[in-house]
Amino acid sequence: VQLQASGGGSVQTGGSLRLSCSASGSLFSMNAVGWYRQAPGKERESVAAIDTRGVTAYTESVKGRFTISRDNAKNTVYLQMNSLKPEDTAVYICNARIETSDDGMVGEFDYWGQGTQVTVSS
Repeated sequence: VQLQASGGGSVQTGGSLRLSCSASGSLFSMNAVGWYRQAPGKERESVAAIDTRGVTAYTESVKGRFTISRDNAKNTVYLQMNSLKPEDTAVYICNARIETSDDGMVGEFDYWGQGTQVTVSS
């Protein structure tokens, strides 16, 4: 199983980006998914999360600007980011709990995707 994050880039203040987090390979389901970000010199922080029922949660600083959603048929979770600010600049990383078979054992395992850089200029 591989988890791939994409969609980062450079935008000006007020711009928008849509990040994607896609799971591929031999999996049964992509369950809870979270987006995190890490800026230089700062600790990694949770940005948004979505569970299998579509229930979402956001860190306070992105509420009203970011929207997390999922397409279960595509095993993909999106993070739509609007009204971007320079303080949103960071590497964005996705994490997913994926049900798969690992060495013959079926269970839910934790996967991290590689980061995608988001840069917002003033």
